[in-house]
Amino acid sequence: MKVKTILVSQPEPKIENSPYFDLSEKQKVKIDFRPFIHVEGVSTKEIRQQKVDLTKYTAIILTSRNAVDHFFRVAEEMRFKVPDTMKYFCQSEAVAFYLQKYVVYRKRKIYVGKRTFAELSPLIKKYKDEKFLLPTTDKLKPEVPTILDGLGVDWKEAIFYRTVISDLSDLANVYYDILVFFSPSGIESLFHNFPDFKQNDTRIAVFGNTTIKAVEAKGLRVDISAPTPETPSMTMALEKYIKEANKGK
Repeated sequence: MKVKTILVSQPEPKIENSPYFDLSEKQKVKIDFRPFIHVEGVSTKEIRQQKVDLTKYTAIILTSRNAVDHFFRVAEEMRFKVPDTMKYFCQSEAVAFYLQKYVVYRKRKIYVGKRTFAELSPLIKKYKDEKFLLPTTDKLKPEVPTILDGLGVDWKEAIFYRTVISDLSDLANVYYDILVFFSPSGIESLFHNFPDFKQNDTRIAVFGNTTIKAVEAKGLRVDISAPTPETPSMTMALEKYIKEANKGK
């Protein structure tokens, strides 16, 4: 089965040199983008109900760009001036780089992990005297609280934003050769919007083991997966599959 159309369950990339645009051009396939889930901020009233007082914390743990946005949104809505002495522990370089949207980087105490939360934990452990706030989503990975409890640090989790299923009803009669998923929430959204979804000839591409498990739990077939040693990114996995599928086109 040849591949002509792909739907990626994420927002369209804002950068011009996205590998998805290169893939579309090189392999002559149409790639559409549509977030299957989106994020909504929690009100300051709800945050206060979680017994969160921003003045009590000396360090913020940031696991995503959403966490950065919603921490500073809440600080502004609560009229809390974030002190220059605040320490920021960022899960990855991408999160730390995004933090520059809100703070002057060189004047702040910013500590950066490599990629996973486990890789950030040794940095957090070095600062046991700090009071840590973890502004997060309602879909926090279970290993994060486990790791923080194991470090023996003073920390509090607070839900600053929620992951919400998007309305996809306009896609009811639209067919794509490949659907691309990056999280179990994307699969949840697919079946929320289309409870009778049948895979048939649709190929499903997934990123990460938890997403693979979510797909298989729904009785669906995984046709393309990443990361692998050969294809560490989703675009590389898609390109490899498309080249094989479209041979002799």
